[in-house]
Amino acid sequence: MSLKGKVVLVTGGAGGLGEATVRQLNDAGACVVIADLADDKGEALAKELGDTVAYVHTDVLDDESVAAALDEAGKLGEFRYAVIAHGGFGVAEKVVNRDGEPATIDGFKKTVDLYLTGTYNVLRLAAARIAKLSPYTEDGERGAVVMTASIAGYEGQMGQSAYAAAKGGVIGLTLVGARDLAAIGVRVNTIAPGTIRTPLMELFGEEGLQKFAAAIPFPKRLGKPSEYALLAQHLLENTYINGEIVRMDGAQRFQPK
Repeated sequence: MSLKGKVVLVTGGAGGLGEATVRQLNDAGACVVIADLADDKGEALAKELGDTVAYVHTDVLDDESVAAALDEAGKLGEFRYAVIAHGGFGVAEKVVNRDGEPATIDGFKKTVDLYLTGTYNVLRLAAARIAKLSPYTEDGERGAVVMTASIAGYEGQMGQSAYAAAKGGVIGLTLVGARDLAAIGVRVNTIAPGTIRTPLMELFGEEGLQKFAAAIPFPKRLGKPSEYALLAQHLLENTYINGEIVRMDGAQRFQPK
């Protein structure tokens, strides 16, 4: 199924994975709404890519904010797809630290809110909009959503309790989301990336990145945001992939630390 002329909402669209996805989908002929909080980056990206891309300041935890992004998607054309790729917050705490003190509950709540609650919020609001459209395949498909988990959702490392719980929640949401939305013809799939060379990871420097790469069987390097974007496009276009979590990790399995 071609994305040409369709509209895709990308949360976190000004960030590493999101920006690569915006570029890839726009190259594939889609119109794209960049839903993010990074105004300078989002506006600059939209200006660079032209009239088929729009930026909307979006808080994924705020219904009115998400609705405004969805409204903009409707203005661009036939809104059918969403890629949920936002990030930006996380805590590194063991459940109980060396001094015997428990981890902060606020850090756990904020992490779960952003990655899990925010994902669910965009999924439910986007799917409700897509449900109002007529099917565009003989099977009755109306649209599709790609969510983002992490291999930490399967084998979280020490100190990743909050992040692993949030991403594990996205993994658990995938199949039941696909089942819930089957009646309206909306597919739901998830990408679980390993260690990806995003701008945030670049802060570790080449020496640090090589250490990360040493733990990856093959290819012995960090993943590229563009590889995530290609997979996201495929999951939107392939109408028989539904309810799946696809690991994109070079066969990496996180060790305890």
